[in-house]
Amino acid sequence: MRFAHIRPPGSTDAELAVVQEGTAALVGDLFPGAPRRLQALIDGGDELLARVRSAAAGVTGIPLDQVTYGPAVDAPPVVLAIGLNYAAHSSELGLKADSAPTVFVLWPNSLSAHEETTVWPRTLSESIDYEAELGVVIGRAAKDVAPADALAHVWGYTVVNDITARDIQFSEAQWSRCKSFDGFTPNGPFVVTADEIGDPGDLHIWAVVDGQTVQDASTSQMIRSVPALVASLSRSATLLPGTLISTGSPGGAGYSRDPQIFLRDRSTVTVGVDGIGELTTHCRVLG
Repeated sequence: MRFAHIRPPGSTDAELAVVQEGTAALVGDLFPGAPRRLQALIDGGDELLARVRSAAAGVTGIPLDQVTYGPAVDAPPVVLAIGLNYAAHSSELGLKADSAPTVFVLWPNSLSAHEETTVWPRTLSESIDYEAELGVVIGRAAKDVAPADALAHVWGYTVVNDITARDIQFSEAQWSRCKSFDGFTPNGPFVVTADEIGDPGDLHIWAVVDGQTVQDASTSQMIRSVPALVASLSRSATLLPGTLISTGSPGGAGYSRDPQIFLRDRSTVTVGVDGIGELTTHCRVLG
């Protein structure tokens, strides 16, 4: 199934919707007590998802071209981001992929939605880069899971753009701040349940900036697969339901191009993953 947080025409509040046949039907209207946020649906487990699936069968909702979106994953317990998970990207940044995953946390204020505008001051950074990433949403709590069992703990997948201030990234010892400006973690527009994705390690992933394709790769090029990442992260702490894992970006970053390509005032960047969707962000630079 495919879900999104949407705002119907005339509404200012985003609610969980099931997306099918080009329309979005509010899940909260399907039956009494139905969840109105993704986190509540995940917390309800397989039984609640099955009830929503049954209730949504044949339901026609609002045409997608009439809605606006909230972040597909809007209130996760934590956002865990993985750095240097594609050899081409680590090489182009001049950084070594270590024997263990590079992990950092993204701040909740950075979460934003499809077709939203991300704004930052020019005085803070003029080296803002894009990163197309596959997002993994945990469904069942995971602690000390084996790679062979890891995908059983995945609820679904989304698209993430891990926007990054490169100058700050290379001037500080940690990466959370440079990737956590307001609006720097767009995700969505959809979350697709795990049963819809046959193999998360074989998906086309790409990015387009102002009409130019700048990343064009496959998740098969990950240094550490989705099962390996979930297993590794679960060894140190329990991965709670709803946790969003952003699994790293392939090569093609703007920082490493000649000439460099950074996001400018009025730039538009679209990142996508086959089988999940395309996520567009508009940019404004102040000053």
